[in-house]
Amino acid sequence: MAKPYSSLSCLVVILFFITLLQLIIPSAQQEQITPPPLPILPLPNYAQLKWQQRELIMFLHFGVNTFTDREWGTGDENPAIFNPTRLDANQWVDTAVQAGVSLVILTAKHHDGFCLWPSKYTDHSVIRSPWKNGQGDVVREFVNAAKARGVDVGLYLSPWDRHDRRYGLNKEYNEHYLAQLQELLNKYGDVKEIWFDGAKGSNAPNMTYYFDDWFAMVKELQSAINIFSDAGPGVRWVGNEKGFAGSTSWSTINQTLLSIGNSNADYLNSGDPKGIDWVPPECDVSIRTGWFWHKSQAPKSLSELLEIYYKSVGRNCVLLLNVPPNTQGLISDSDVQRLKEFRSAIDTIFSTNLGNKCSIKASSQRGGKNGGFGPENVLDNDHLWTYWAPRDDKDDHWIEFKTKCEPLRFNVVRIQEAIGLGQRIKMHEIYVDGTKIANGTTVGYKKLHRLEKGMVNNAYSVRIKIIGSRGTPLISSIGLHFDPFWN
Repeated sequence: MAKPYSSLSCLVVILFFITLLQLIIPSAQQEQITPPPLPILPLPNYAQLKWQQRELIMFLHFGVNTFTDREWGTGDENPAIFNPTRLDANQWVDTAVQAGVSLVILTAKHHDGFCLWPSKYTDHSVIRSPWKNGQGDVVREFVNAAKARGVDVGLYLSPWDRHDRRYGLNKEYNEHYLAQLQELLNKYGDVKEIWFDGAKGSNAPNMTYYFDDWFAMVKELQSAINIFSDAGPGVRWVGNEKGFAGSTSWSTINQTLLSIGNSNADYLNSGDPKGIDWVPPECDVSIRTGWFWHKSQAPKSLSELLEIYYKSVGRNCVLLLNVPPNTQGLISDSDVQRLKEFRSAIDTIFSTNLGNKCSIKASSQRGGKNGGFGPENVLDNDHLWTYWAPRDDKDDHWIEFKTKCEPLRFNVVRIQEAIGLGQRIKMHEIYVDGTKIANGTTVGYKKLHRLEKGMVNNAYSVRIKIIGSRGTPLISSIGLHFDPFWN
């Protein structure tokens, strides 16, 4: 009678151990999944990441200067000169959309003090203009046109005001400025970027701007906004109006070393690898010589715009391209056409990645073969949160493409970092079939190498070596492209 009891006991014991193994094994497998590496501080916030991904945004300089043929107004202009006969903000935004732009910034008030909205704090505005019999609101028409097309808006409110008699009286003018700032940020819905600068003439009265108060008010009224100025805090000026960033371009900087209207242009241009603040650079430049429309001027050539693109977007920046409406209140046909050509050229260059035709391998990868950080991640469509990560305990970091059949022909190499975990790469080199063809310093969100020696023909392998990095380098995307407009 003991045998059946023993058999039953054995069966119970076996089933117990099988159940136990089923509970233990998945847990052990889960423990083996390698987590992402630790970030390298500082990091971008959500609004900064969203801004960086835009790459190309648009500025609209429009106001009394459009009608006086000036760049800086005097403040004495009669508002009656502002009379655009065919103003169409829908055309402005349609032009932006055709150019691939998702954010447009309007000069709500420039240095002359003329306001494009009916501010209750001054009559130096559209209310004294014959346009729409003084009942018009350019800012409202602009915002409505953008909203209808899914385009985000930004506003520029010039600190320097050559018309207002309170300018030079610190308390009185700062109260006035904050009142107008509240009007704009309360009345016109979501604003994604607000532009401040320190521009003013040498003969302007001494004036202390209460920037800390302004910034606090902006953040109170618009929590998802980026604040632009020489010193950020959301986005910084690149230090020139040519649209060119430095060949070394860090998104990090020390804000304590910056002063709005009086910052070191070289420091703004290159950033600081030891910077404790994430304040990425924005490259502002006009499609024409001037910022406001002038009949005598024409748009830059396609080759000029492409050079600006490579030296701004291709150097870890966002390009803010100014496209000024004319006296009719329309973007001129020549500018519209040039923007279409510009967008078409960008799409032609970057729509095909020859790297997709290659096999790919790397010096090492975090977590092993199935760890989720393999080199294949650089060919997917996520340029932020999937990436190749080498092992932490290795110093020799490289990633290599090899053609599977026909040789490669390209003249642009694109490299992107996973900046959501910090900007890391300090120095890198590019080799084709064992010969170095290019080298660079920073990468950031996007680095574009337009090869100075021209076309690479009959290439079978391309290796990118990271030879300097703040921590383990993380590469989110790589592209090999052909630019038919170069050389």
